[in-house]
Amino acid sequence: MNQAFFIARLNIKTLNEMQDKTAVSIRENDHLILLSATGSGKTLAFLLPLMESLDPEEKLCQAMILVPSRELALQIDGVLKQMQTGFKVTCCYGGHKREIEENNLVQPPAIIIGTAGRMADHIRRNNIDLSKVQFLVLDEFDKSLELGFLEEMEYIIKSLPAVKKRMLTSATFTEQIPEFVQMKDPVTLNFLPENGTAPDILRINTVLSPDKDKLDTLMQLVCYTGNTSTIIFCNHRDAVERVSNFLGEQGIVNVFYHGGMEQHDREVALCKFRNTSSDVLVTTDLASRGLDIANIRNIVHYHLPNDEAAFTHRNGRTARMNTTGNVYVVHSSDEKMPQYLTQNAVVFEMPERLSLPEKPKWSTLFIDAGKKDKVNKVDIVGFLSQKGQLKQDEIGLIEVKDFTAFVAVRKSKIGNVVELVKNEKIKGKKVKIAVAK
Repeated sequence: MNQAFFIARLNIKTLNEMQDKTAVSIRENDHLILLSATGSGKTLAFLLPLMESLDPEEKLCQAMILVPSRELALQIDGVLKQMQTGFKVTCCYGGHKREIEENNLVQPPAIIIGTAGRMADHIRRNNIDLSKVQFLVLDEFDKSLELGFLEEMEYIIKSLPAVKKRMLTSATFTEQIPEFVQMKDPVTLNFLPENGTAPDILRINTVLSPDKDKLDTLMQLVCYTGNTSTIIFCNHRDAVERVSNFLGEQGIVNVFYHGGMEQHDREVALCKFRNTSSDVLVTTDLASRGLDIANIRNIVHYHLPNDEAAFTHRNGRTARMNTTGNVYVVHSSDEKMPQYLTQNAVVFEMPERLSLPEKPKWSTLFIDAGKKDKVNKVDIVGFLSQKGQLKQDEIGLIEVKDFTAFVAVRKSKIGNVVELVKNEKIKGKKVKIAVAK
């Protein structure tokens, strides 16, 4: 299968300049650093040359992709599935049962994707033979190499004796690369815009709050953004839940997401945001990388980011692939605003009369069955159409996980659907079906 085959499966007509130059450069050079903005297509930029390097006759693992978060691992895995490569791919990350991954590793994958902690754990347990790994990618490497990941990353990379190609990618510039990464005279491709994202694509606004707490100002801002998709960034987990609870009490439907949540709860929150059961996601910087959610219109910095790199990554959730987006930096008069927050910003004046946004028109249905139960999207559509008496336009986005599935259903219909299907079976099996909590 050649490059054209994969591009066709992704419904892409042509590669962009960054992707073209990356493919050429990694063929000609063994060590490459790729710097390109979030949403510019870096995943495909390294996957295409990686696929060229694989030998279909080799039975052991040939490529490793290390990532800083499970969400980024799953995103890359999703792209590979869409490409229909024919090669086995295994994802390894915390919050996922290690026993499942161990079973998947009995027959070695051609490509392994993972977070540092879980990957190091598998290596220590001798769960995978890495003697034939020749292509190594560190995606969002600046985050992976932060303090706390360094020891695990060093252990993993030193466990790869046969690597020929090394590729590092990031959306921010990092001067220091540890020696253990073994980048020898790397070629750097820098596609980062000189002065940030163009203002006609990404509009940055500063919003002054008269109160130090800023909650009332945030509430007004959410009313202003209305029914458009909005991510609100906070610096701490407890602040995320506090902000989410406050907005909920004011009548704003929202979901929250942070690293202290159970994996299932995180999946539910993201599914609700993706399928527009909620237009507002309140989160930590965990959501600033690895989440591939289309058409996010607004980024709100309720707390000022810790540094410019965090600001860049948060903003990278919007204005992706040449779409436009809005950024709002909410600040009080006693907060010091670094230049990177203000150099391309305009002062935003809040309109006086604002009303609550309309409630979302979709709700999310939880189904306690998934891919491992041989249930797919077609099965779910058929089941909800026949047993739940839903029309096609009353069924929205469907996401099927390993053991669960989530379906957007018109809010006006979801109560009736739950009642109609409560005693029905999917593929001959009785499963729990309920409104997702």
